[in-house]
Amino acid sequence: MSISVHAGVKEKRCRVLLLIEKTEQVERKIEIEMEGVEEMEIVIVGGGICGLATALALHRKGIASVVLERSESLRATGGGIGIQANGWRALEQLGIASELRQTALTFQLVRTIWLDSGKQKESPVSEGEARCVERSKLIELLVAHLPVGTIRFGCHIISIKLDAHTSTPILHMHDGSIIKAKVVIGCDGSHSVIGDFLELKPPKPLSTVCAVRGFTNYPNGHGFAPEGRRQIKGQVLVGTAPVTETLVFWSVVLQVYPQDSNVWKDPKLIRQFALESAKGFPTEMIEMINSSDENSLSLTHIRYREPWDVLLGRFRKGSVTVAGDAMHIMGPFLGQGGSAALEDAVVLARCLASKLREVNLERNGRETMVVQKVGEALDAYVKERRMRLVWLSAQTYLTGKLLLDSSPLPLKFLTLVVMATLFRDPGGHSQYDCGRL
Repeated sequence: MSISVHAGVKEKRCRVLLLIEKTEQVERKIEIEMEGVEEMEIVIVGGGICGLATALALHRKGIASVVLERSESLRATGGGIGIQANGWRALEQLGIASELRQTALTFQLVRTIWLDSGKQKESPVSEGEARCVERSKLIELLVAHLPVGTIRFGCHIISIKLDAHTSTPILHMHDGSIIKAKVVIGCDGSHSVIGDFLELKPPKPLSTVCAVRGFTNYPNGHGFAPEGRRQIKGQVLVGTAPVTETLVFWSVVLQVYPQDSNVWKDPKLIRQFALESAKGFPTEMIEMINSSDENSLSLTHIRYREPWDVLLGRFRKGSVTVAGDAMHIMGPFLGQGGSAALEDAVVLARCLASKLREVNLERNGRETMVVQKVGEALDAYVKERRMRLVWLSAQTYLTGKLLLDSSPLPLKFLTLVVMATLFRDPGGHSQYDCGRL
């Protein structure tokens, strides 16, 4: 009996020693992996409008950050972006509103024309100031106001995980390097690596809806009224917005998916696709597309995050969160995607600055305090943004349904009733104020 007990104790001791040895091997492996790891305070993933605006908002609060951009150079190309009164309030806080205003005209209404019936409708585009600006101008301004060295190019993130002991985010890069950060903010668009880490549901394609966008320059002036215009024929929508006295931004939104995969990358084929889609539209629209700047043309599949996914999504894990399209990508029908991203930047920087200030007042246990306060800051950010984004997403979704959906009349009537019930003031979304930075 005593021999059996002794053998059992010995076996357990061997198992414990084996477990200790394996644990030590794992720890040594982690130590080897972590050799040469670069440590950073705040990492922003993505150098688009939201990422750069977030970096600038933090900079205005005296907080340094690093923007990791996947491309090898500044992505200053792209189409126009509508900024409504709420977006201009955010830009005022970032300190670049005055400069950006000089690059674009203001307009107050959107005229919707149904070509098949001849019906027209005028709607206020914004409760206050609204302009369509060149994305490149906004990007360049944001960069100009950031400290040199804030942006790192060619940084392709393949995965992110939390340190098993400290819960610190660890970023693994495509080139094999590793970055350890105290805070990670994902501003990496609809195909977000950070969103995948947070286990967010992937954005949905809006049926077969895609959009062609471009600029057309009129050296002698375009002569269009200072208003946004949407012309609808069947299930095709052609939208225009004057940017300056000589530049017009236009888009063709349609429920046809190009069968030729080469169309998506070839500007000549994109223009031809837009011209074929716009058959039957007024001559001035056809001429606008035909005379467009080839380098400005793009074709994208419209995607969106469903309002209920915004309502229920988990937008924070540890000290990791998301903003902009990674958080709330939406269709173009309300023109609020860009302005909402600017709001995110202001709110997020304000929440972080407030909590980090409390850390600086606390001398003892600073590291523990940082983890706690960053979590509180990100929770406050998500709480403040969530319902604002739910309502924006819902109104954008319903507006798109009314403009392009071919549902039977009873369903369209039901959509109208829901819109009238939930959004009695159709332009009320632009009254929102994200507050002071």
